[in-house]
Amino acid sequence: MEVLERIEALFNDYGYWVVFVGLLLEFIALPFPGETSMAYAGFLSYKGVLDIQWLIPLSFLGTTLGMTITYWIGRKVGLPFITKYGKWVFLSPQKLDKTKFWFEKYGYSLISLGYFIPGIRHFTGYFSGIIVVPFRKFAAYAYSGALIWTILFLSIGKVFGPAWTKVFELAIKYLLLTSLAIVALLLGYILLRYRKGIYTFYLKRFKKPQAEPSKSRRN
Repeated sequence: MEVLERIEALFNDYGYWVVFVGLLLEFIALPFPGETSMAYAGFLSYKGVLDIQWLIPLSFLGTTLGMTITYWIGRKVGLPFITKYGKWVFLSPQKLDKTKFWFEKYGYSLISLGYFIPGIRHFTGYFSGIIVVPFRKFAAYAYSGALIWTILFLSIGKVFGPAWTKVFELAIKYLLLTSLAIVALLLGYILLRYRKGIYTFYLKRFKKPQAEPSKSRRN
């Protein structure tokens, strides 16, 4: 409850800036309760205090900017520098080793899934830069994951209103499963909604044209 009271005070003083600046700092590995703050911001939107149409882009921009900064830090300074000085921003060798383990297990998908794995999302940007993941590939995974993550937690407060704290606790408990279910539903919706266009694209892109019969066979 003490954390929630601090978050409430921040929103009273700074409004929309809390999600943008707070999430940016969180992904540079400074302590900030990003998920709780977004859920509470969604609740403020439910009450009509804040506008969800501003909260979504600001949360997304804060998250992606923080991830992008950490990627370029990791890419420019490398592992030795972060190992030596990372402790000043809570980047311990143990946390980097944990990120490496998950990266070896899930590959590039971890950049998206990492948002939903406790203790991992703060370091996927650094690690992606350290191992020199191509920036376009990094951005594709990082930004799509950020969009799902921010909308999910803002929606908890927006949709469930006064009951958001109970739903939030369940979402945190089953975070990865919840996110995978949402991704599956979104993919299913996209496939159903645009199935004709996807099928047409598939035919044009992958189906080989049939060879015309030779003249000898015609005769």
